[in-house]
Amino acid sequence: MSHLTEDFISLKLAEAAQNAESSDGYAEIPVKPETRLRSAAVLVPLMYFQNEWHILFTRRTDRVESHKGQVSFPGGASDEGETTPEQTALREADEEIGMKPDDVKVLGRLSRLITISSFRVSPIVGVIPWPYAFRVAGVEVARVFTIPLLWLANRNNYWEFSLRESERSLIAYHPYDGELLWGATARMTVNFLKTLELL
Repeated sequence: MSHLTEDFISLKLAEAAQNAESSDGYAEIPVKPETRLRSAAVLVPLMYFQNEWHILFTRRTDRVESHKGQVSFPGGASDEGETTPEQTALREADEEIGMKPDDVKVLGRLSRLITISSFRVSPIVGVIPWPYAFRVAGVEVARVFTIPLLWLANRNNYWEFSLRESERSLIAYHPYDGELLWGATARMTVNFLKTLELL
């Protein structure tokens, strides 16, 4: 996969942004028209080691308010005064795993996604150095780990289930290193892989 350079990834993200609507319209359950959606952003951290690209994920603790114990990307709700999703994603990555904003090379954005918890999430793709001295926020994050990009792109490694009485679907990956990637984070991952034409 030698064509997967930073420039290629940036180009594909830019092309997708030009052709995309403001949101892919996906939600884990239907969102009522009167629902007020809150803005949020996540960082999709890429790093290159062992001769291939990996994506970094976190597992949330059992002490956080929502999505306890779930695999996720570093991220959260936008703060007052933040004008771009990049600001939100980089701040949250710093707070959650000690990833300094200056150490992230932002490559672009994925299409926004609406979650079951009424957030409109903007995924920001960025390259980070490896190895890195992460500083994990113990209240929020239980573990930081990576999964190889090509493993994620192997269609045999995940299922996509149709949800009854809905046009929507749920994505769930096979366990990797004891971790379960599913739901909105898996959807963003698959969206990214499709953008890179790996699926």
